[in-house]
Amino acid sequence: MSVFEISNEYLQRTLVDLLNTPSPTGDTDYAIGFLQGELDVLGVPCQRTAKGALVAQLEGHESNRPRALSAHIDTLGAMVAEIKPNGRIRIAAIGGVMWPTVESEGVYIATRSGRRIRGSIVLENGAAHVNRDARTKERTADTLEVRLDERTTRADETRLLGIEVGDFVYFDTRTEVSDSGFIRSRFLDDKACVACMLAAVQAVKSIDITPGQRTSLLFSNFEEVGHGGMDGLPDDLAEYIVLDMACIGKGLQGDEFHCSLCVADSSGPYSRNLGDKLRGLASQRGIDLVADIYPYYGSDGSAYWRSGGRAEVALIGPGVDTSHGYERTHIDALRDTAEVIASYLISD
Repeated sequence: MSVFEISNEYLQRTLVDLLNTPSPTGDTDYAIGFLQGELDVLGVPCQRTAKGALVAQLEGHESNRPRALSAHIDTLGAMVAEIKPNGRIRIAAIGGVMWPTVESEGVYIATRSGRRIRGSIVLENGAAHVNRDARTKERTADTLEVRLDERTTRADETRLLGIEVGDFVYFDTRTEVSDSGFIRSRFLDDKACVACMLAAVQAVKSIDITPGQRTSLLFSNFEEVGHGGMDGLPDDLAEYIVLDMACIGKGLQGDEFHCSLCVADSSGPYSRNLGDKLRGLASQRGIDLVADIYPYYGSDGSAYWRSGGRAEVALIGPGVDTSHGYERTHIDALRDTAEVIASYLISD
């Protein structure tokens, strides 16, 4: 068994930095820049694709069965859809936002001039003392609005602030790390896996081990809207490991303390042989890789196959509670995921 060791300190610090760097789908340049800086420190060459994703290359002992790993840097979010006559903002979701979970959330609206304007998401006519239906009103894109922390009561006053349709809306992540090892935040999907991949590369680099095969690392930026998983990957891949959050819920085996193997999702089964290979690598490290099926889930692996990709595909990730809401995981799940990734990188 290899002597590499995952640094909890590096893993946690990198994750917190990523969570504090907004990157809703379509607005990921700052986060991609952060990743470029991290990879440069690790001595890993990388380049941006035309779509704005980041692809890095690790040379291997062999290149007869090239590999790739991916994790997506883009997150859920919103855009300004309408400046309402009262000066408030109607927003449109980016990805699968669950509207009830974002009511009362703080936000920033990023204007084209670079200004960030503060506000919060509230129910329209939301005062319980005025609207007797406020408690029971369905929370949707049409009933919630952004209340700006500016003196504006008309659409023209809001436009004078620089806000226009199409501006991105950043939700507060409210990232917290507990002494007991829990990390809770919005957008652990999929920044937890991005941090795990970086920590695995850092561990392998720190002991100067060459990966078993030539390996591409894709940090995709359109996963949340379904077309991120093919961007910039070579055509000759034999294996493709997708890193994405593992779901927790009724009828599933996974939890916040383990790395999970997704054996099938809404696009069907993943590759059994590659999944078994990951189970074997995990077992060698004393890691219990938990298997589950996610019926309402898709990934960059799904997009890769639908785009004509021919490699075997498997999917792993740390257990994340309350996916697409205010999420939570544990450092144990993150460390185990990073260990499986590192073990895979150096395997034959």
